[in-house]
Amino acid sequence: MAATSVPSEEIRAATFQRLYPKTYLERFLQENVRPDGRDFLEFRDCSINVGSISTADGSSLVRLGDTTVVCGVKAEIAEPDLDAPEDGFLVPNLDLPPLCSPKYKPGPPSDDAQVISSRLNEALILSGMLPTKSLCIQPGKFVWVLYVDATCINYNGNVFDATLLAMVAALKNARLPKAVYHEETNHVTCSRKLREPLSLSGTPLASTFGVFDSSHLLADPTAFEEPLLETTVTIITDNGGRLLSTSQLGQYLPPEMDVLSECITNAKSRTTEIMKHILAI
Repeated sequence: MAATSVPSEEIRAATFQRLYPKTYLERFLQENVRPDGRDFLEFRDCSINVGSISTADGSSLVRLGDTTVVCGVKAEIAEPDLDAPEDGFLVPNLDLPPLCSPKYKPGPPSDDAQVISSRLNEALILSGMLPTKSLCIQPGKFVWVLYVDATCINYNGNVFDATLLAMVAALKNARLPKAVYHEETNHVTCSRKLREPLSLSGTPLASTFGVFDSSHLLADPTAFEEPLLETTVTIITDNGGRLLSTSQLGQYLPPEMDVLSECITNAKSRTTEIMKHILAI
C-alpha cells in the first residue's frame, strides 16, 4: 500500500494543479517557496554553449531552467539603404514552433513570436551592442546583413530573457570572412581562411519578474506561473551594470509595492552572475 500511495498522491497533486492553478500557487507561496523549490527572487540555473552549428557564422545554445533556445547567425552581403550608406543590418527573429510547447500551433509566426522579436530588436539596437557602421564593407556599395535567428526548442517560461542571452552569445561567437572590395570590378571577394570577430561594444542582458496577487514578486517566471501573473517587468542592463531600459506588460503596479527599484537591484546582481558565463565564451 505504501508503494502505491506515492503515485496516487502525485496524480492528485497534478490534477489539483491543473484544475485550480492559482490556489495551487498560493499554497506554495504561503510557505515562502515556489512550486519548483526556488525562493521568490531566485533565478533558474543557466548554461551557455557556443559554436555547435557548423553551418552558421556564429551559434549558441542557452538553457534557462527547462527553457531551451538555439540561435544561429548567418551573414549575407547586400546594398545599404540610400539614406544610410555606411550602415549594415541586424535582423533578429524568434521562432516558437509547436515542438517547444502545445500552446503554439503550426502555421504563420504566432503573435508572441512577433512581439518578442520586436522587443529583441529594440533591446539590441538600444544597447548599441553592434554598431551598424561596423558592418560596412564599402560605403554606398556593400554592407553585411546579419540574420540572428533563434528557435525555442523547449518552452518553460521567460523565453525573452533566454533568447536575448542566446543572441548575445551567438553574436560574440560569430566570425565573418574578411571581405575586400574591388573598385575596378565593383565586386566583393571573401577570404575562405581569414575570419574576424564582430566589433561588439556592450552586452545587453534581460531579467524578468512577475507580480502575483499584487503581493508577491517572482523572478524568472515559469510557464506555469506566467498565465497567473498580473504584471511582468523586464529590466535590461549592460555588462557594466548600466540600466538600459525597463518595460512592463499587464496591469498597473500597486503603489504600495516598490517593485521597480527592487527589480532593478536584483537585475544588476543577476547581470553580474550571467557575465561569468558570457566571459567564458
